[in-house]
Amino acid sequence: MNLKEFLDYLNSGLPVIGGSEVHMFMHGISQEALRITTELNNNYHVPEEVHALMERLTGREIDESFAMFPPFYTDCGKNITIGKNVFINAGCKFQDQGGITIGDGALIGHNVVMATLNHDHASENRGTMHPAPIVVGKNVWVGSNATILPGVTIGDGAIIAAGAVVTKNVPTNTIVGGVPAKFIKKIHHSKEENNE
Repeated sequence: MNLKEFLDYLNSGLPVIGGSEVHMFMHGISQEALRITTELNNNYHVPEEVHALMERLTGREIDESFAMFPPFYTDCGKNITIGKNVFINAGCKFQDQGGITIGDGALIGHNVVMATLNHDHASENRGTMHPAPIVVGKNVWVGSNATILPGVTIGDGAIIAAGAVVTKNVPTNTIVGGVPAKFIKKIHHSKEENNE
């Protein structure tokens, strides 16, 4: 199995059975991610070095407008896609096996967790994992200590309140908060507000 086959499998949404070839490959990818994140998190790096380490971690080109304050944690890294003008604050944890896509202009607050794997509900199959992607739209602001769960899409311009646990899709230009996250209000653009 190679990286492309591994990512194609995960992105198909098929379950990862404990002890399978896919699971063993995932373990190897995790070790590489742990090596790179240890390097990233345990020394000071100028912004250009942080950028280069994130490109190594993701295996993808990342726009020069990207910025991040370490530490950053992941046990995969190879299924993260980052848009332009994205900022990730310190302490974030991305479990990206199922795929994490972050749109242009997104702001990710301190200690945000994005988890794309669920374990099987049946206790005898608990080692089996079910990947599902997280998609963060353009100009989204995810507040500190929020948790985004597998399969969630956050619409463009939305705000996730600090500490929220997002279990379902978030509509465009809305604010959600709470555990589980619920609709709080619609965001009105200043031009619209002036016309009211």
